[in-house]
Amino acid sequence: MFKKLNDKQRKRLHRKIHIRKSIYGTAERPRMTVFKSGRNLYVQVINDDEGKTLASISTLEKDFVSLKANVDGAAKLGEALGSRLKEKNITTVVFDRNGYLYHGVVKALADATRAAGIVF
Repeated sequence: MFKKLNDKQRKRLHRKIHIRKSIYGTAERPRMTVFKSGRNLYVQVINDDEGKTLASISTLEKDFVSLKANVDGAAKLGEALGSRLKEKNITTVVFDRNGYLYHGVVKALADATRAAGIVF
């Protein structure tokens, strides 16, 4: 399974598997997961009990196309996600960094979402 991955990808995948053993989203406290590609940033809020996505946001949406997957773009995306979650009466989430290190874009997204009133 790990043969065609380079070392950086393989290490992230191992961290992701290790993290997901203990993180689980429920209806009361869904899981907020982050995925970043080279150009875009994607965030989903998932209820793992039902296997449903409750909210999502990405830099591919027409309101956020001008944002880049950098710290500034992640901060604006986090603010918008916080307001979307407030509209859906979701105030607490479990943060799943998806194997990425907690710095840079991931940290900016988390801090902006917290500033919008969402509790991790």
